[in-house]
Amino acid sequence: MTPHETLPRFSHCPVLVVGDLMLDEFIWGHVSRISPEAPVPVVEVQKRTFVVGGAANAAANIASLGGRPILAGLIGHDASSETVLELLKERAVDCAGVVRSGDRPTTTKSRVLAHGQQVVRFDHEMLGPISEAIERALLKQIDSVLGGVRACVLSDYGKGVVTERFAAALISRCQSANVPVVVDPKGTDYRKYRGATVVKPNLLEAGKVLNRELKDVEAVRTAGRDLMDDLGTAILITQGAAGMSLFERGRPMVHIPGQAREVFDVTGAGDTVAGTMALMLTSGANLETSCRFASAAAAVVVGKAGTATLTWDELHAVVGYPARQAA
Repeated sequence: MTPHETLPRFSHCPVLVVGDLMLDEFIWGHVSRISPEAPVPVVEVQKRTFVVGGAANAAANIASLGGRPILAGLIGHDASSETVLELLKERAVDCAGVVRSGDRPTTTKSRVLAHGQQVVRFDHEMLGPISEAIERALLKQIDSVLGGVRACVLSDYGKGVVTERFAAALISRCQSANVPVVVDPKGTDYRKYRGATVVKPNLLEAGKVLNRELKDVEAVRTAGRDLMDDLGTAILITQGAAGMSLFERGRPMVHIPGQAREVFDVTGAGDTVAGTMALMLTSGANLETSCRFASAAAAVVVGKAGTATLTWDELHAVVGYPARQAA
């Protein structure tokens, strides 16, 4: 059987996506002069585009691949929230678990780009943990849909939704329902993710958590094992063009080489990896196979501008099984 023949159709596979919801705004323009008011470029705006970011982008990736994402998170009562809901509706993302609050704005990241290069980014957000009342509201919504999902993505962007108490409650519920949990982590204390199926920091994040530099393969190998032992979960350390390394208890490290492609923009690639892994797990794939398909998916989206998604056909066109590297 060829790799292409093993790629499942994800039609309507239900995946719960929980975490920080964001709106990504891209202001596209042209620079031909420097401002007379200050030594900065003057960007002549040509267009503005919007895409969903954070956990919402993970959900959008799942939808684009043919799955059925059910999204849970927090947005405000503002113009950005309306744009987020409209974009999610266009992508057929189920927003049954989305809670709104008038006390916090919808996290919005605005990027100004000229000639294909980012000039500046400015963020509109309120950081800090959500209230216990919002936690309860989110968990109530999650309880109402959890029985019908087959995997969960916990997308933590450090904006306040994924508190220690909330993460523990969500993971406990998923364990009871036999729902695998893929965590895209944030911060330097990963103990709140204990009980998840797999936690996937990138190289820089893993180094910060362990307070050490991960300069070579041996350092990555030690870091992965240390994180796995501490958390009791599988660990996937992503390393950009160098690929990703998977650590599972009782198995040697497996390194999945990166798939050589021109990198245009890495924005949202982590969301693609998490969403693809969750979909693969719903199809019955093991973690290693799920990671290999996720690596192929990431190779597609980094070749696109901005926060991007990919389709099943695009994944089907590039997926393959690189030679297994274990040590």
